Amino acid sequence: MGIRTLKTAIATVAAVYLAMLLSVQYPMSAGLLAIMGVESTIRKGIVTSLTRIGASVMGLAIATIMLVLFGFHLYVLAAFILIAIPVLLKLRLQNGLATCCVTVFHIFSVGQATVPIVLNELALLGIGLGTATIVNVIYMPDTERKLKRQRERVEHLFSVIFIQLARHLRDVDYVWSGSEVLEAHEAIERGKQEAVRAAENRLFAGDPYWNGYFRMRDSQLESIQDMIHIVAQVYSNLPHGQLVAELFEELSVDVKSDTYTGNVESRLSALEAGFRDMSLPQTREEFEVRSAILQMCHELTYYLNIAKREKKQSTSRQ
Repeated sequence: MGIRTLKTAIATVAAVYLAMLLSVQYPMSAGLLAIMGVESTIRKGIVTSLTRIGASVMGLAIATIMLVLFGFHLYVLAAFILIAIPVLLKLRLQNGLATCCVTVFHIFSVGQATVPIVLNELALLGIGLGTATIVNVIYMPDTERKLKRQRERVEHLFSVIFIQLARHLRDVDYVWSGSEVLEAHEAIERGKQEAVRAAENRLFAGDPYWNGYFRMRDSQLESIQDMIHIVAQVYSNLPHGQLVAELFEELSVDVKSDTYTGNVESRLSALEAGFRDMSLPQTREEFEVRSAILQMCHELTYYLNIAKREKKQSTSRQ
């Protein structure tokens, strides 16, 4: 049983009891409206309730005028629907069509459109959707824990990927399936979805950390994929590859840090300077491999620049 199902049951019972307590006629309709008002996030619940109240008030006004002028006939009800749907679509209140029809059909079944009956329908709207909104605001699942789990998952997979890159540079005959790349992509996508859900569970603008974090990891994963394509071109063991492998091994640890340490960047700069001082390649094979390794260093610099830019805002995260 999901949390939304539990909240729907609580909101429904609370709405019915409140309607009975206030002596509102047809209290079960308040429960039906509460069912329609429960949503998965706080912000979505409030927006949905306001939309449905607005649509229902407008629909009640249009239906009341039509029913009073032309009588309580089915063709009048059909004409109301033909008018109401385009109007609600034009005003972007189409999500409130269902609750609008509930109140209008209720009045139609009663056969009267007097002021007390219309006010009673408005009271049912307020109780049903208001109760659903309160239940939405009072409790929402803890998304922070899920976000932290996704962050740990992504960082673990990145760490494994860097270890695999280092192993290939140390032993060009080593074969790696690359499955962690697909898993990292899925973990990042789930994290982005959880970040959106967490933002919608705040009434006001909240901490932008999580959106920025998973956006950073998404960009870095693209860079990692480019590095994987490049490392496939390293088909011969060279000292240059061993030195870059050490950087990846250190990065496999640094990737789990909440702050940008700059350790790998410093070592990479020194390594590139050392490469420039080395003698030129003596064979075509050495030229191609050293060229791929140098290209990988450039891509690694791009990866580090992303972390350097984004992690400045997350130095206090734990």
